[in-house]
Amino acid sequence: MSILYSLGNALDILKFAKIALGVQWFVWLIHGLPYNSDKFYDISGSMTHFALVMSSLVLNVDKLHPRGLILSVCCVMWFTRLGGFLFARILRDGKDNRMDLYKQNPVRFLGVWTIQAVWVFLLNLPILVLNSVNQDAISLGVLDYVGFGFWVVGFIIEGLADAQKVNAFRSKDANRDKFITTRLWAYSQHPNYLGEHMLWFGVCLSGSSVFVGNQFLCWLSLGFTALLLWKVSGIPLLEKHAEKKWGKDPAYQHYTKNTNKFFFGAVAGPYGKK
Repeated sequence: MSILYSLGNALDILKFAKIALGVQWFVWLIHGLPYNSDKFYDISGSMTHFALVMSSLVLNVDKLHPRGLILSVCCVMWFTRLGGFLFARILRDGKDNRMDLYKQNPVRFLGVWTIQAVWVFLLNLPILVLNSVNQDAISLGVLDYVGFGFWVVGFIIEGLADAQKVNAFRSKDANRDKFITTRLWAYSQHPNYLGEHMLWFGVCLSGSSVFVGNQFLCWLSLGFTALLLWKVSGIPLLEKHAEKKWGKDPAYQHYTKNTNKFFFGAVAGPYGKK
């Protein structure tokens, strides 16, 4: 913690954590708490991303560099697409069933918003650091371009996976209560999460061409994201819901047993065919 504090103190980076908490708690206070609703939870995440990125640009206008600007634009593109996608989903479904457990207790519900604030802050940490330091002496190099490549590929994978699941699969009435096993979802049980990890890996990789000393702690953003994904709010909740709905379905058991959970792998093939 002392190392994290020294990083925050050196770059005055902790002010962005306060901004993230402020946005999340404000939305929870004016809507989440009085209406016991998660309707604006995901869109508030996008609002927090926007507040952090724009604040880092405005407060450090004298230090801006193409590297930081490019990654800032990438971040805006990502949270705009994802935020719009998630908000459209909540408008269609009315609520996120995974939130029901947390909404039973106001303090626990506030904790969910607080975790999102911490996640958004840590996820943006590489960009916040880049926009807060002078990069003039280090021009764009190999690490940057490889990082940009990872970001582009990850962005495409995540966007395609979301579109395939919602627009091409669940939009059909016949598939409303079925699980998807086609296209990118044939190679991974969670291709959208794979894409998200890839694009943020690219951000950290590009930032590493500039980072020195404690600034490499920005890679913790990926670690925290992985923790949330694998242990808290991502895969565990999705699998619990799926197990409850399709756990006794032999076809679902076949898919989960023979399809990689995260990285792309071999296709399981249709159930019942050898």
